[in-house]
Amino acid sequence: MLQLSPAPTPTGIPSGDEVYKAVEGTCRDGILCPAFTALFPDQAWVVLVAGLADIILILIIALLIRNLAHRVITRLTTSAAEGTMPKRFRRRVPELGEGGPILLTERRRQRTETLGSVLRSIASILILGTAVLMMLQRLGFNLAPLLASASVVGVAVGFGAQNIVKDFLAGVFMLLEDQYGVGDVIDVGQAKGTVEAVSLRITRLRDINGAVWYVRNGEITRVGNESQGWARAVLDIPVAYTADVSRVREVLRETAVRMWEDEAYHGAVILEEPEVWGVEALSTDSVVMRVVVKTVPLKQWEVARELRVRVKQALDEEGFAVAAAAT
Repeated sequence: MLQLSPAPTPTGIPSGDEVYKAVEGTCRDGILCPAFTALFPDQAWVVLVAGLADIILILIIALLIRNLAHRVITRLTTSAAEGTMPKRFRRRVPELGEGGPILLTERRRQRTETLGSVLRSIASILILGTAVLMMLQRLGFNLAPLLASASVVGVAVGFGAQNIVKDFLAGVFMLLEDQYGVGDVIDVGQAKGTVEAVSLRITRLRDINGAVWYVRNGEITRVGNESQGWARAVLDIPVAYTADVSRVREVLRETAVRMWEDEAYHGAVILEEPEVWGVEALSTDSVVMRVVVKTVPLKQWEVARELRVRVKQALDEEGFAVAAAAT
């Protein structure tokens, strides 16, 4: 008579006896398993139930810790975003005029929200990853080959995605150091324009012609920010070589000071009394006089345009002709 043998267990999938033995072997290191086996000695079902209870308890504890970590990170980032500006920072940054504090608060809020999202993701990966490893260990899995395989895969992915990792790290440090934010006008070498969006991998700029530039954070080796602290309008005024330099200098100073004393500009746009630095260049046809005005960020071009108009009118009234610029 033909005898049918039991179907073999598929390779790589542990049988019920193997799972039981594995759970029993890790029972003494469990959380609830030792207590269960002490209450119900010599009961086979206790080991499996206690092992399952350990796994559920690990998962619950991990979710609670993750939720607590997220709450703490959110509370810290919210406090940082909504808090007042430190006094030492106020001394370093001049008054930005109407809307200045609002812009600084919005900038800080965007930066802290991005950092909070990164920190919450890192916390979730660490906590849940540790919980998964602990649960696998309770089931009797040998974690050494798994960790070794993960290390090899991690190295391979690291080599393949090194540019992404580079961009990510550069974005994190950019946010931590507050190098620039949305609304700033920056020069990154490849492009110059107003920052429209900042992520951990890409910075999006819009230049003066309206073109949108996408610049990888890892490719930004230098950045010039024209929106932090204060700015300076620099005007080079060429006058005829035969003009009275002393009188021209006095006219330029009086014109610039009158603009500074204008209520529309005093304090809110122009921060300090303008200065006439004097002769900047000489040529056979002209003498170039330089005037500098300290302004709030992003207002230097507006001030320069208005001051050019006033200087032109003042020089015309004095009979000084604006000459060709020296080359």
